[in-house]
Amino acid sequence: MAQLERSVVSLRIFGDSLVPDEITKILGAHPTKSQIKGETLLSKNTGINRIANSGMWRLNAEESKPENLDGQIKELLSKLTDDLEIWAKIKEQFEVDLFCGLFMGVWNEGLSISPQTLAAIGLRGIELGLDIYGPDEEPETN
Repeated sequence: MAQLERSVVSLRIFGDSLVPDEITKILGAHPTKSQIKGETLLSKNTGINRIANSGMWRLNAEESKPENLDGQIKELLSKLTDDLEIWAKIKEQFEVDLFCGLFMGVWNEGLSISPQTLAAIGLRGIELGLDIYGPDEEPETN
């Protein structure tokens, strides 16, 4: 099985009452991006203002070419507290997930995640979301 061409990973925490500075303080790392519900946000693409529907705290891992989902998740978690009581409190109040964008270069590629990484995600109550993007071209059939 060929390795996926590229991967991106973000730890995301959402909630109406989320205050990014509080999450930063208890997790021990500054976010890549954050917002407070009701905050006015300017779109970089369109230049149009919008109002944030929810509070959000997001930490991105470095993009990996080729894919290294396991390493990216370990990278993110290594920057944050290991205290499972803190993770449980966050989980009680907010939605927590790992967004994983997986990009295929050809039609048959795959990946693996170690048992240790899967356990670390599970112990923290983090939902794993996989968005898989196929290659630009279809495989040839005979």
